[in-house]
Amino acid sequence: MTTIRTPRRRLLGVAAAVLAVAAAGTATATYADRTADAAEPAACDGVLFDDFAYDSASDPNIAARGWTVRTNAGGPGVPGAAWPASNITFPTVDGAKSLQLRAATDGTGGGTSHAELLHQQKFFEGTYAARVKFADAPVSGTDGDHLVETFFTITPLDAPMDPDYGEIDFEYLPNGGWGETGSILYETTWETYQAEPWIADNINNNQRQSYAGWHDLVFTVAGGHVKYYVDGALVADHSGKYYPETPMSINFNLWFIDTAAHAGGTSVYNQQVDYVMHTAGEVLSPAQVNARVAGYRADGVDHTDTVGTGGGECPTTPPTTEEPTDPTDPPTGADCGTAPDWTFASVYTAGNTVVHERSANGDPSGPKSGDGEHLWRANWWTQGSEPGWTPQWTDLGPC
Repeated sequence: MTTIRTPRRRLLGVAAAVLAVAAAGTATATYADRTADAAEPAACDGVLFDDFAYDSASDPNIAARGWTVRTNAGGPGVPGAAWPASNITFPTVDGAKSLQLRAATDGTGGGTSHAELLHQQKFFEGTYAARVKFADAPVSGTDGDHLVETFFTITPLDAPMDPDYGEIDFEYLPNGGWGETGSILYETTWETYQAEPWIADNINNNQRQSYAGWHDLVFTVAGGHVKYYVDGALVADHSGKYYPETPMSINFNLWFIDTAAHAGGTSVYNQQVDYVMHTAGEVLSPAQVNARVAGYRADGVDHTDTVGTGGGECPTTPPTTEEPTDPTDPPTGADCGTAPDWTFASVYTAGNTVVHERSANGDPSGPKSGDGEHLWRANWWTQGSEPGWTPQWTDLGPC
């Protein structure tokens, strides 16, 4: 058994069968060897890209491609909660096939269920990326539950304060928890921990705001630094002893911290994931991640995994659908006088234009940059991504 961890909590929980799958992909080279190997990779040598084009949790391609749908009991979260395979589905969400995680609670351990999908323990330095749709409210039932929506990597804890333990987390708490009362997104990098008595050795950054909707989550592991990006903006940079030493698995899970805030009845929450990608030993910017993903989709590739094989090819460049626009010349029929103001909660699709003065630090609720209002055009479907800080928008010039 191993321990699944997130800030301020951990309970034993991953079954031996899951560990056997993970161990099959564990690298045996030394830390120094891995670091040297990762320093000079050929582009796209060692890539996992998955567009989640599966039929159901029982689709044989899931296991064949290194994924495990968790079904064993244990932590994290509400004691006695189940982790049924049926809580993992692959519906079409906002026009795209997606991984969907479901969690439900009636306020009791026996009436609570969580969801988790995890890959082999074989990922180390490079770039990790996923497009994730966070939810602030349940799809049914009363709101307010303390739950965690995630994208993370982890190495099993072999013993208390194991120096080879590692964990890199994006964790979104829409309704607070762990002493927080409102929405908060954590970026946490772990050195190690001990369960009893509780000792946590980690570092984190956080943003206290709503992240409901789709978001591009990227973190890079290279050169002694773990850097986190949300919608193209750098939000955390962790280094020193918190830099991982061992290969990790890639994980998504959705679970309740406790039932203290449950208001009655049964509440059901969903989290969706559009795609996941890892490039071994290759550091990509968020914009390069988006271009790489677009390339795989243009090539009709819904899955590739060459991590650990040294093989693999980059996708072709996506076809150009329109001529580049001079950033000082707004498109015909669109100008600052007719475009609406950008709002965080609104959904925009390719070609939509908005007026917005970007923030100074990538926080739309914070101080303005002083650049003045610009006209922006959406490059593709987006929600909650601020113009001027994310690759979802093209600057068409000042108003």
